[in-house]
Amino acid sequence: MSKISKINTVVILAGGLGTRLAEETQKKPKPMVKIGSKPIIWHIIKHYKYYGFKNIIICAGYKGYMIKKFFFNSKEFKSENLKVINTGLKSLTATRLKKVEKYLPDHFCLTYGDAVSNVNLNNLIRFHFKKKSIFTMTGIVPISKYGSIKFNKNDQILNFMEKRDFSKNYVSGGYFVLNKKILKFINKNRDEMLEKTPIVKILKTKKMFIYKHNSFWQCMDTLRDKLYLDELWKKKPKWKIWKK
Repeated sequence: MSKISKINTVVILAGGLGTRLAEETQKKPKPMVKIGSKPIIWHIIKHYKYYGFKNIIICAGYKGYMIKKFFFNSKEFKSENLKVINTGLKSLTATRLKKVEKYLPDHFCLTYGDAVSNVNLNNLIRFHFKKKSIFTMTGIVPISKYGSIKFNKNDQILNFMEKRDFSKNYVSGGYFVLNKKILKFINKNRDEMLEKTPIVKILKTKKMFIYKHNSFWQCMDTLRDKLYLDELWKKKPKWKIWKK
């Protein structure tokens, strides 16, 4: 098992309504939708535990009691310092983070409760400190679900690749490393989304960096994504880096 000496706290945003996955989320919160026999949030936590994380803070909201019940009844996580905090039914991401401020150390990780990856957290954190970053975002290149078309200036198709992308246009894959200082950019008097106004303010500090991850990453936005992850789990899932 790999261990991290400087950061061992992760915040998981797990309070959204998950409306695009309504087939599942009418009855349960999105982080409790299963890959195989375990909720996706279990897979996410197993990833962080592999890298030595001890403190898990789950920002719950919609049907958060189900998340709390799962971990309360789990023998596997009873010894962990795991908190499930109700951060509001419809709170936006920055507001959820602000509500758990008192539990946060100077540097911590942040991720969403609906994506799995094989991001090397040791390398991510080393990058964060090397750059003296206050906000490090993991960039991923999403794989097209419908096939990628390469064409020239005259719109002539040059090539087609099923479920592949030709250019590396990075988007946020979550898996953030944050300095607690970024909380001052969140307005405590209004509901805010971290990915909007606060990030615009943080960008102006010139202390925000992208860590490029070119290996596996997959979110669970739709039923199609859930079924795809189920199929991967039956084979050799790339995000399963832990042994047990």
